[in-house]
Formats: sequence, structure tokens, C-alpha cells
Amino acid sequence: MKYFFYLFIILIFTQTSVFAIEEVILDIDDNNLPDVIQKESADDNKYTLYEKIQNIKSREITATNSSSYLLDEILTKKFDAGIVENVHFFGYYRAALDTDISADGDSVYDFNAIHAGINGKFRGSKNFYEIRLRFDPLDGYSYLQTLPSDIYIANTSIPHHTVILGNTRTPTGYEGGRSDSIIPLVARAQISRNFGNVRKVGLRIKGNYDLVEYDLGGYSSDTYFRSFFPGAEFAGWVNLKPLGKTNGKYGKVTLGGGITTGHNGTDYFVSGLYAGYEYKNFMANFEYAAANGYNGVRTISTNHAEGFYSTIGYKITPKLQLLARYDHFVPNKQIADDIRREYSAGVNYFIKGQALKLMLNYVFCQNDLIEDSHRLILGTQIML
Repeated sequence: MKYFFYLFIILIFTQTSVFAIEEVILDIDDNNLPDVIQKESADDNKYTLYEKIQNIKSREITATNSSSYLLDEILTKKFDAGIVENVHFFGYYRAALDTDISADGDSVYDFNAIHAGINGKFRGSKNFYEIRLRFDPLDGYSYLQTLPSDIYIANTSIPHHTVILGNTRTPTGYEGGRSDSIIPLVARAQISRNFGNVRKVGLRIKGNYDLVEYDLGGYSSDTYFRSFFPGAEFAGWVNLKPLGKTNGKYGKVTLGGGITTGHNGTDYFVSGLYAGYEYKNFMANFEYAAANGYNGVRTISTNHAEGFYSTIGYKITPKLQLLARYDHFVPNKQIADDIRREYSAGVNYFIKGQALKLMLNYVFCQNDLIEDSHRLILGTQIML
């Protein structure tokens, strides 16, 4: 354990770039709300600061499909009066050392940034808020364009539903719409990092029942505040959960699909399908996506592209997980010989669940038109 702790400290102080934070209120959760917001006694005076720190050190976090914070009890403040009932200060750091990248490279193979912000609940209501800032700009954008990350208000008045207004990550694909902090490998699959993984301003509604969950929204097609409403976009995703009423006895099955379509200088349309299974320490998934143009995190493209990936994983212990992935991507179907394949193997060590973990990935990138490459990625993640 000491070895991993020292390695973690070394990684923090040797990163030359820093990483991205996850969506908290929008994370996968029964209520779509973070636990820290629901803790009514998170900031009472029952415990001293020292006792809270000792509790953090002794607490075991085994869940890895949702987010958690190391210092939630310390950094959450409850107010006795005023419009805001509580506020949670958070920071999330995730960085990786990536070696031996091909000469041509992949401009969207990016997993480094740092975010910080606040979220909480308004008094006497079912209204919640979040303000999150990104302090590491993306290539091609100014610092101020990428500084606002998740900025929204959410309402849970409708049973099983959350209505969100503001700037959030759109559900373009299953993995493409998920938070960075809970994806299994350091980098997203190629369809996810090209078609999805992007935030836009809009109005969305998330529903969550035992057998089905969905995320439907209308947005401006602008990304990172480059222009004012260049067009409209619809993004929707639906997951069926056939075993949702079995309390996990036979595992968890997720069958999903969705589309993203809109106009931003050109029309674009992305469709996708997903299948996943989890049982005890085992997980496996498959996702396919096809695009007739797309409006992703990096660029607007008119290309007809498609791809798929499949991931398997197994937890040897509650803290140690092994992963393997095959990832296939055709960036332009009009160029028949341009196929990009990635073969990945990974190890996750969950020191405190997703709140504090180490990641080691090896990726062999096999490209038909550009030089093949081998990547060794050593990453860290900490959520405060």
C-alpha cells in the first residue's frame, strides 16, 4: 500500500499537464444526484475536523460505477438561512504520462485537464445547481472558451426524473456521454472521443426507472462558446435494463441506443447501439456508432464514419481490476484503406474507489495509412 501511495504522490508532482473532472449531479445514480448533496448532516458540528479526517482515512469505497469524493464531509457547508441550503466545494484531477506517440498522432487522444467548482441544493425545493470550471484549455480553443465546463440548474420535482438547464455533456453515445472519471480505461474509445465527449447549452430531461432510463435534450449546436446558436441539436439516448427488478441476482444487463442530429454549418447525424453486462467482479460491453457528419469535442466533420469497441474487465480484488479492449474506427468511409485499430490492456488500482485511483494502460495503435504506435499510459485520479 505504501508503494502505491508514494507512486501516486510522485505522479502528481511529475505531470506536465493536468486532466478533466466528471459530471456530478448528472452521474449514473438512482436519483441522478450526488450523495454529498443529499447528506443533511454533512456539515454539522457533531464531529471535529480531526475526526472527519480519520473517518476519511478509514472509509472503504468499493463502488466504482459512480463518483465519490474524499473530502465531501469537510468541503460541504450547510446554511441555516438564505436561498442556498448547502454548498459542496470540489476539485477533480486526472492526469497521465503518455509515451511513444506516433509521428502523425491522434489529435483527440487527450485525457489531461483539471476542474474545480461548487454544487449544492437550493433551500426548501428540489432544485440543485453546479458551477464547474476547467483550467486547462483544449487545443484550438481559447482559455476563456473552455473555462466554463458544467454550469446548470436541475430540478427533481417529477418522480424518477431530473430536468436540467445549462451547459452539460450531451448523451452522444453511451461512453461518449459518460464522465471521464468512471470510464474503464484512461482514454475513451475512438467513436466516443470523435463523435461525443462534448458539452453544449440546452434543456434536457433524464428519466430513471427499474427497467428503463433515458436522456433526451435539445441544445444549441455550438461547442465551447464559439458562436451564438449556429443551429439546433437533438441528442437522445435510451437504456433498457431487462434485469432491473432482480436486485442484481443475475447481474446487470444494459441495452441502449440513441441518436444525435443537428445543424452547425452542415447537417450531421450520429446513431449508436450499446450492450453491456456486469456480474459481481466481471464486466463486458460492446458499442457501435455510425456518423453521417458529426459535431464532436474537437471538430465539425462532414465525414461518413463508423466504429465499434468491445471491453472486458475483471476485478481480482475489490481494489485491483484488469481490462482489455479492441477498438475499431473508420474516420472516412470514402477512403477504404483508412482503418484505425487500437488494442488496449489496462490495470486499475482503486485506493479509495473512483475518488483515488491509479491507472496503467498499454495501447497498440494499428493504422493503415499512418505509422503504427505503442502507447504506455500511466495515470492518476483524485477527487476532493
